[in-house]
Amino acid sequence: MSAHPNSPSLSEVHRSIKIPNGKGFWRKMLAYAGPGYLVSVGYMDPGNWATDIAGGAKFGYTLLSVILLSNLMAILLQSLCVRLGVATGRDLAQACRDFFSAKISVCLWVLCEIAIAACDLAELLGSAIALQLLFGIPLIWGICITASDVLLLLLLQGKGFRYVEALIITLVATIGLCFFAEILFAQPEAASILQGYLPNPQIVKNPEMLYIAIGILGATVMPHNLYLHSSIVQTRDWESTSTKRWEAIKFGSIDSTVALSFALLINSAILIVAAATFHFSGYHGVAEIQEAYRLLSPLLGVSAASAIFGLALLASGQSSTLTATLAGQIVMEGFLNFRLPSWVRRLVTRLLAIVPALIAIIFFGERSTGSLLIFSQVVLSLQLPFAVIPLIMFTSNRRLMGEFVNPNWLKLLAGAVATIIVGLNLWLLLQVFSGWL
Repeated sequence: MSAHPNSPSLSEVHRSIKIPNGKGFWRKMLAYAGPGYLVSVGYMDPGNWATDIAGGAKFGYTLLSVILLSNLMAILLQSLCVRLGVATGRDLAQACRDFFSAKISVCLWVLCEIAIAACDLAELLGSAIALQLLFGIPLIWGICITASDVLLLLLLQGKGFRYVEALIITLVATIGLCFFAEILFAQPEAASILQGYLPNPQIVKNPEMLYIAIGILGATVMPHNLYLHSSIVQTRDWESTSTKRWEAIKFGSIDSTVALSFALLINSAILIVAAATFHFSGYHGVAEIQEAYRLLSPLLGVSAASAIFGLALLASGQSSTLTATLAGQIVMEGFLNFRLPSWVRRLVTRLLAIVPALIAIIFFGERSTGSLLIFSQVVLSLQLPFAVIPLIMFTSNRRLMGEFVNPNWLKLLAGAVATIIVGLNLWLLLQVFSGWL
């Protein structure tokens, strides 16, 4: 059914979390903390694991600098989402509907729905692979089990948005603890790790290294995260004065920066473990998640290493599917001004991801999961320019943003980041369609 044209994003939780007035920096920081962690899971989802594992196994710590650069870009773009949501009271999807014609809005909506389904596909597969590795559950049943998290999200959101945030933060902490343990097992060399964060000209000179680097960079910013963040930042009940909105932008940006810094550590840890375990043992060709799982315990000499890796993968897949489903609701409501019951909307999102996964596994076997993961990243790459460019356009528009418009230095920096990300995605797509995979 249609909603009022100016109805808020995620109306059931809009402005539902109180902000303490005049209670000091840390009390306010705690009140604003949460949305950034929901966004951060998109930067450590199963779709990113393959590039991190392949990069670490093949090239050691060299590509850590690429992970660092990727995260810095992500921090900037997510801060623009906070600025848009707080300044206008509209999420990115709603802003697109307000600014563009109905035909363009519908086209953008279709593209975004395809991207969310592709993203959900990768995350469903990641969780299903984890269930298979840990418990021997066949992939088909694992996908069906994983899809039931829709019910969990509905239950938690009914209790309050803080419960959703608490679950996601718990899952992110689980991933972090698992990889902290893996690093202790792998005992990497600290000096070599620090050196890996420094840019290396070899990355540009070596075509194979460049290809993986572009895979890491190109898949960094998830399109649905931009829609998600600009909406969920509005769950905070700040006062609608200029001073309080600047305060909301400040604390919202700190929240996402801290959360994405955790994502940087976890992404780095995946590559570091792969490098320390596989690269320096001569296993340079490890690229599949299943292969990494099988080799970890034997190579590290720790029987629990593989199980801990599988647990981290399960937490990664589950946290990512929850946020992708939430993004699906935001996108439909924002672009179409059309509301469905939450359970119907989430069921539709799930079916869009489950059906292609089940078809591929039934007809092409379980080996098709690797190809499906690559395909999902290609679809995400195609959608990215249609989310990044409008975000920068809107936040740089003085008539829309008023005093909260991007300053000139931020416009230039955001434009450069968008050019790099979109350019690298186009390059990656060109290689895919040229048969370089």
